[in-house]
Amino acid sequence: MSQSIRDLLEEKLKRFGDLESAMADPVVQGDGAQMGVIAREHGGLAKMANKYRAFKRLTEELTGWQEVADDAADAEERDMANAEVEQIKQRREQAWDELLTMTVGGEDSHRTRCVMEIRAGTGGEEAALFARDLFEMYRKHAEHKGWKTEIMDMSVSDMGGFKEITLTFEGEGVYRELQYESGGHRVQRVPETETQGRVHTSAATVAVMPEPEDVEIELKPDDYRLDKFCASGPGGQHVNKTESAVRLTHLETGIVVQCQDEKSQHKNLAKALRVLKARIYEKKREEEANKRAETRRGLVGSGDRSQRIRTYNFPQNRLSDHRINLTLYKLDQVIAGNMDAVTDALIEYDREQLRNEM
Repeated sequence: MSQSIRDLLEEKLKRFGDLESAMADPVVQGDGAQMGVIAREHGGLAKMANKYRAFKRLTEELTGWQEVADDAADAEERDMANAEVEQIKQRREQAWDELLTMTVGGEDSHRTRCVMEIRAGTGGEEAALFARDLFEMYRKHAEHKGWKTEIMDMSVSDMGGFKEITLTFEGEGVYRELQYESGGHRVQRVPETETQGRVHTSAATVAVMPEPEDVEIELKPDDYRLDKFCASGPGGQHVNKTESAVRLTHLETGIVVQCQDEKSQHKNLAKALRVLKARIYEKKREEEANKRAETRRGLVGSGDRSQRIRTYNFPQNRLSDHRINLTLYKLDQVIAGNMDAVTDALIEYDREQLRNEM
C-alpha cells in the first residue's frame, strides 16, 4: 500500500475517533454551536473512516486465515482456509478500490464546503462576460448535483459581466470535484461587442479553496483590521448610504477580503470571515505542499491559477482540457452546466496517477 495514502487514512481515522469522543462529551453536547461544527466534520469523514476500519478488519481476517492455511493438518482444512483467503482478498481489494476513490483529490477530498473565486483576466469586457458564463456553468452544475450555492461578493462590469465574483458551494463531494477547476480558463469566440465577426481570445482565472471548520482556523478580532465602507454598484456608483460593506485585512499574512453583497454589515462581516478563513487555510496548505513539493507534483489538482488548464472554443463547440488531453465537442452542453463528462475524466485521471504511484 502507498505509504502516503496509508498515512492519510490513519490520520483521518484518528481525527474521526477524536470527533466521536468529542461528540460524547457532555460539555460539547451542551454547546449547540460547537456540537454543530463537530458533527458536520464527523459526517464529512464518516464514509472514509468506516470504510478504512472495514479494510483493516479484512486485513486482520486475511492474516488469520493465512495462518490457518499454513498450519493446516490436512488437505481439506487447508483448502477451506485457502478458499476463505481468496474470498477475503477479493473483498479487501474492492474495499481498497473504494478507499482509493475516496482519497483522490488529497487530504481535503472529504470537505463538503468550498470557496470559489472567479476573476476576469485579459480581454476587457469580453473577459468579464466569460467570467459570468463560468459562474453560470458552475451554478447550474451545482443545481444538478443538489449542492447549495451562495454568492459572497461580486464586482459587476458595465455590460453585466463579472470583474470578479466569490461564491461558496456546500454538498457531498463538493471540494473533491471542484478543486480541479483551479487555474486559467481561456475562451475563443466572437464577442457581443465585435462588429466584424472576428473570433477573439480572452481569459478568466478560477481558484477553488476548501472551507475549513471554525475550530481549524481560529480568528480573533485582534488578528485582522476591519474597514467599513459604502457598497457600490456597476461603474462605481454608491448603491446605499450606510457603511454596510466590509473589508478585512489579515495582519499576519496580508490577505485582504471584502464583502458588500448583503445590505446588513453583520451579514457581510460573517461572509467575509468565512472567505478569509478559507484563504488563510489555503495559504497554509500551499506552504505545506511546497515543503513536500516532490510528492504528487504531476497531479492535475495542483491548484496553480497561473496554469492555463482549459480552452472553450465556441465556433467549434469544442472544450479542451490541456492537463489530461481531453477534447469534447459538446461545449454547449458543458457550459449549460452538464459538467460530469469533464469532472469524471479529471477524477479518473487523478485516480490512475495514484494507482501508478503505488
